[in-house]
Order: sequence, then C-alpha cells, then structure tokens
Amino acid sequence: MEREREKATHEVLIDDARVRVTRWDFAPGAETGWHRHGMDYVITTITPCAFHLEMPGGETVRNNLEAGVSYRRDEGVEHNVINGGDKPMSFVEVELK
Repeated sequence: MEREREKATHEVLIDDARVRVTRWDFAPGAETGWHRHGMDYVITTITPCAFHLEMPGGETVRNNLEAGVSYRRDEGVEHNVINGGDKPMSFVEVELK
C-alpha cells in the first residue's frame, strides 16, 4: 500500500476577471494531488525546485529548476506535482482566464 504524502499548501494572491495568481509551498515530499489545469498558466519558481511530476499512464518526469525560472503550459495539463528534493520549495502560478 502506498503511503499518503503531505499536501502542499497554497494561497490565492489575486483572483480577478483576467488572472488567478497562487503561491504554492511544498515541504520535502509534499504533493499537490492529481489535478487538471483548466486554464493556460505560467509558473515562476521562488526557490530552487526539484519537481517530480506524476503523469497520466504512470510516466514520471523530474526537472530541477533554479529560483527565478519561468515556464508556461497550455490548458489541459494533468499531473501530480511532488517536491522530489530534500528542501522546501515554492513557486507562483499565474492562470490566464
């Protein structure tokens, strides 16, 4: 039986007619839980981030990014984001409405 992971915490900073801005904070090993993005989005790392992404079909992707790196993805991405490192990690997600 797989053990349950700690959940990442998040705080919505802005939610208006055009964008939703959310800060995500992860303890080592914490996860978002499975989710599907309903909007295009941009991520900017606040700290170095050791992303471990669980993808549909059992695929996993690991990506280590330095602080201050941004990337964008299209609506429809489905995954579980996990802090695969041994230090806390944080990023800001901007969803485009």
